[in-house]
Order: sequence, then structure tokens, then C-alpha cells
Amino acid sequence: MKKNDENNNSNKLKQQQQQNNSAIGILDSRFNQTLRNVQGLLKGRSIPGKILLSQRNDLPDNSNLYSPTYKRSLSYNDAGTSDQTETGEEEVHSTSKQTGSPDESKLKISTSQVENSSELVRKSSLGARATDSARVMKFTKVLSGTMVILEKLRELAWSGVPDYMRPTVWRLLLGYAPPNSDRREGVLRRKRLEYLECVSQCYDIPDTERSDDEINMLRQIAVDCPRTVPDVSFFQQQQVQKSLERILYTWAIRHPASGYVQGINDLVTPFLVVFLSEHLEGSIDNWSMSDLSSEKISNIEADCYWCLSKLLDGMQDHYTFAQPGIQRLVFKLKELVRRIDEPVSNHMEQQGLEFLQFAFRWFNCLLIREIPFNLVTRLWDTYLAEGDALPDFLVYIFASFLLTWSDKIQKLDFQELVMFLQHLPTQNWSDQELEMVLSRAFMWHSMFNNSPSHLSST
Repeated sequence: MKKNDENNNSNKLKQQQQQNNSAIGILDSRFNQTLRNVQGLLKGRSIPGKILLSQRNDLPDNSNLYSPTYKRSLSYNDAGTSDQTETGEEEVHSTSKQTGSPDESKLKISTSQVENSSELVRKSSLGARATDSARVMKFTKVLSGTMVILEKLRELAWSGVPDYMRPTVWRLLLGYAPPNSDRREGVLRRKRLEYLECVSQCYDIPDTERSDDEINMLRQIAVDCPRTVPDVSFFQQQQVQKSLERILYTWAIRHPASGYVQGINDLVTPFLVVFLSEHLEGSIDNWSMSDLSSEKISNIEADCYWCLSKLLDGMQDHYTFAQPGIQRLVFKLKELVRRIDEPVSNHMEQQGLEFLQFAFRWFNCLLIREIPFNLVTRLWDTYLAEGDALPDFLVYIFASFLLTWSDKIQKLDFQELVMFLQHLPTQNWSDQELEMVLSRAFMWHSMFNNSPSHLSST
């Protein structure tokens, strides 16, 4: 009888061991996938499947097991190599005494790993610095080939582009400069001459040769240019405003379906700063257009004009009559916020706040008016890396941006909400806050992208 009891106990132990081993395998596999997805966050967004933030519903009750502290440094170099992350075995440190079997400890370590995956994504996004020497080497390798592989360039650019490489990278990402290096110089020369011809035909003419609508449009542009990025002194220079005016008016004449719409003036500014950076050094506060020759200014304007055209080609209905493209995305934003953070959504609805009242400007100006201007070019690295997918991905970025203040929003009444969302406290933001916004957007996109029903009403 005693022997039978011992056999039964032995069988139960074996079954429990098998269950634990099975759970260990599942958790290790899931966590390995999470780490690979984190690698993809640093490289770009070409990641299949979802990021697994938590799998606690599938875990057995192991509350009595040892709980170590899991630590890992996720620098770009770490995430860029798969040798360490493929096995899922990481260094574990603890001041507590280890108890239980090795398999039990391994199971608890795996549980801790899954629970901490969101924190790992946070750390990984902060480690992906555009100034990292490894990243510079990767950019250099991609750009130095006779034929630039645009998909690789997009993956790198998504996490930020080194400042001095940004002009070249942006021209390539937008399709303005050809990926074939042998053709690049000739194409740019031809496009710059074409812009000069457009200016002479459209802008450098007397008002007597313009229609009344064209005169009114030019006047509106002349009014808006001094208002563009008013907190950056560089844009108050008369030569800068004249360049903006030429670019915007020429673009509007060449795109009669939309013409000039207020907000497009903001969209030129990142291009102007990036292409000027090839010719002017130091802080933008010390830049002066008068230091440049007329030929250089003309080339910079041409690059801005063509890159603006390429950008807006993918968002044409954002700036046509009634701007239906923006209205559609604002609705999607409202639905996404409802699915991600229902308390915020409910509170805003209870207060009678419509998303159009604050988010329309976000989509119209692509957040340029909402964050410090020194962060705009970094944000636009990700925008341009998205390519044709940018309009839909903006919904995730703006949801992440809004929910940065989730707790705060739920405490405000209607009037306070309107004031708060129109004057968000981002003036002291650094790269860290921006990277967090992009990281969350990336995770939500990865989770929801294959489930479009999350954007439909129920």
C-alpha cells in the first residue's frame, strides 16, 4: 500500500514536471519573439505578428516560486545582434536566496521576462540613438552603394537619422532623389532647373497677370509666412519668409485641386531647416540666409518644393475641399483611443469634447505646432520612413501622443480640456519623451494592424 502511494506521488511529480517544462517552453518562445520584435523596433517596423506585452492568463499559479530580478541592457548594439536574444537566456541577479528546483526558477524567470517586456521596449527605444556609432556605420553602408536599398534605409531611418545624413536620406525616402547614385546628381540638377522655371512662370509675374483667386491666395500666404513657427527667430528673417512664400505659392499654382491651405506653410519648415543644414553650421538661432548665394538658396527652395510635393502626394485628400482625409483620420483616432483607453474616451464624451476640436490641427500640421521645433526633424524621420503608410500610422502616433496625459485628461472639465489640449505642456520635452510616443505607437500598430475591426464602431 505504501509502495502504491509512493508510485502515485512519483507519477504526480513527473506530470507536474512535464507541465512546468511545457509552460517554460511556451514562455521562452513568446519572450524570444518579444525580444525579436524589440529588435525590429530599433531597426524599423517590418515585423510580422504582434508584440506580446503580457501572457499572464496562460500562466500556471507559481506564487510560491523564487522571484529573481531580471536585468538586461538594451543598447542598439545589443538589439542589433541576434546571438544573445535567440536563446532567451539572460543574466539574472538577485540578493535573495534561491529556492526550489532549477526548472521552477527558470519558469519564474520566464514569467518575469514576459511581464517586463513593455519596460524592455521602453528601454530599447531610448537606446536607439541616431548618434550611435554603430548606427552611423549602418547608414554609411546603405548609402555608399551604387544602388541604395530603400527598404533597409527605411528600417534604419525609422529610429532616427544622424543630422548630417538627413538631407540625403530624406531626398531618397521621398523618392525625390533616385536610389541609383550614378543618376542622382543629374536628376537633382534637372529638378532644380524645373523649379526655377516654375517660379519664373508662376511667381515672378505682375499681379495683372494673376486671377483674383490667385491674388487672394498670394496675399493669404504672405500673411501666414510671418506666423510660421513664431517662437523660432530664424523664421522671422525676411529672406526666409520670402523663400517660404515662393515655395508655397508655386506649389499651390501647380496643385489646383487643393490650392493653398493654411497649415501647409508649417509642412515646409522641416524641409527648409534640413536642406539649409547642408550649408549653414551651428545653431539655427545663428543662421542667416544672407550668408548664402542666390544659387544655393534656389537649390534649397527647389528641394523643399519637390519634397513637399512628394509628401502631399500621399495625402491629397487632406487638403482638398472640406479636407475629408483629415476628417476620416480624426474619426479613426477617436475609435482607437476608445479601444485603448476607454476611461479617457468616456470622460471626453461626457464632457462633450469632440476630437475635431483639437486633433484636426494635429493632422493638418503633423504635430509641428504641438512639440518643440528642435524635435520636429526627429519625428519626421519616422514619418518619412513610413512612406505610403504614413497617413494610417499617424493615427497611432497621435493616440500615443494624446494618451501621454491620460490621467490628467480624466480630471479636467470641458473648458479645461480645450485649453489643455490646445496648449500641451511639451515645451520642455526632449528626445526621450518623443521616443516614448513613437514606441507606444509602434506597439499598438503591431498589435492592431491585423485586426482592423478595432477601428469600427460596435
